[in-house]
Amino acid sequence: MILIADYIPGITHSPLAHWAHLAPWTLTGIASDIVRELLDALPAEHYRIHGDVAVHLTATVEAGAILKGPLVIGPGCFIASGAYLRGGCWLDERCTLGPGAELKTSFMFAGSKLAHFNFVGDSVLGHDVNLEAGSIVCNYRNERPDKEIRVRSGGVLQPTNCDKFGALIGDSSRLGANAVLAPGALLLPGTVIRRATLFDAEEPQPWL
Repeated sequence: MILIADYIPGITHSPLAHWAHLAPWTLTGIASDIVRELLDALPAEHYRIHGDVAVHLTATVEAGAILKGPLVIGPGCFIASGAYLRGGCWLDERCTLGPGAELKTSFMFAGSKLAHFNFVGDSVLGHDVNLEAGSIVCNYRNERPDKEIRVRSGGVLQPTNCDKFGALIGDSSRLGANAVLAPGALLLPGTVIRRATLFDAEEPQPWL
């Protein structure tokens, strides 16, 4: 069984603790419902809440950012002009989305950053994860008739029974500029994906 806590230990004492037992693709599959539940429990005096979008009073959202609910943006976050958040997203404290970064149906833990011109879809990012410019986390197998996402654990490919899942990225991992994660990536804490590299879970990566 793939446990999110093996990649992001802090989930067990976070607002997502109730869902920590779920497979990561199950978590993202119900992201909108989870974010709405979290939003309903927020202390209203600490957030600017408009409909199903909540932004902490200490967060900075520049003009020109697009925020689509359900969405929770935590304390000290920075959302640059041109960033685009949609599909049910939750950002812990001190997260950053730079210009042109798109986050879709994903969870980001404290201190994680999308530098600029990134796409991250249907994913769970641990603490202090950093994506350099242009790095991408894909969430759909567009290239083949069989769309099911498969993940590699213990050297063995496993089915997920879903066709939308990006990655589970462990704490303090790094994606270099223009790196690409194919759907179904599981990155242990501290993993470094080199610049301009394709990481595909369905193909062994001997250099990791």
